[in-house]
Amino acid sequence: MLRFQGLLAYKKGFALAMKIFDISKSFPKEETYSRTYQFRRSSTSVCTNIAESYRKRLYPKYFLSKLSDCDTENSETQTWIEFAYACNFILENQFNELITESLEVGKLINYKILNPNKFGLS
Repeated sequence: MLRFQGLLAYKKGFALAMKIFDISKSFPKEETYSRTYQFRRSSTSVCTNIAESYRKRLYPKYFLSKLSDCDTENSETQTWIEFAYACNFILENQFNELITESLEVGKLINYKILNPNKFGLS
């Protein structure tokens, strides 16, 4: 039986969240409770919503709802990436890498939304 941790979207989302966690350690201390927290929260929320959707995959509406939440959190993460770059918290190469990875996670999430039958739904 496949565990949610084996899903490619989860693996890539987790890797991105950990990269964001590491990068955000260098953000200014005055940003800890605003941008840094929100940036970390949205990126980790992608993974938690994938896990929740997987556990509720026998209930199609709930499955799709959680995936929609996941997509929303991923979009928020992209926005925080843009803010981090605009505020000079990350370099251009980091920006490009993070955006590319987030877009890839988004494609995987949307694949799940468009193909729910491949994930245990009928």
